[in-house]
Amino acid sequence: MRRLALMLPLLLAACHKEPAFDERYDKAAKEIEARAKTMDADIAEAARAAAATDPEAKPLPAPARPANARPSSGE
Repeated sequence: MRRLALMLPLLLAACHKEPAFDERYDKAAKEIEARAKTMDADIAEAARAAAATDPEAKPLPAPARPANARPSSGE
């Protein structure tokens, strides 16, 4: 009987509700967004530092547009 009384709180503590998928997704999305903002800030800071050390350096060109394939004839 004492064992049951001692085990009951442990069993109840082990039965906690897991977060729903939407809650886990939202948490992960916020974490990823925060990491992305931090990376963008680090990149911008590095670009400013590089420009400050070499004023004649040219900025990187804009990324190239993707090539468009010709439409298929359907054959």
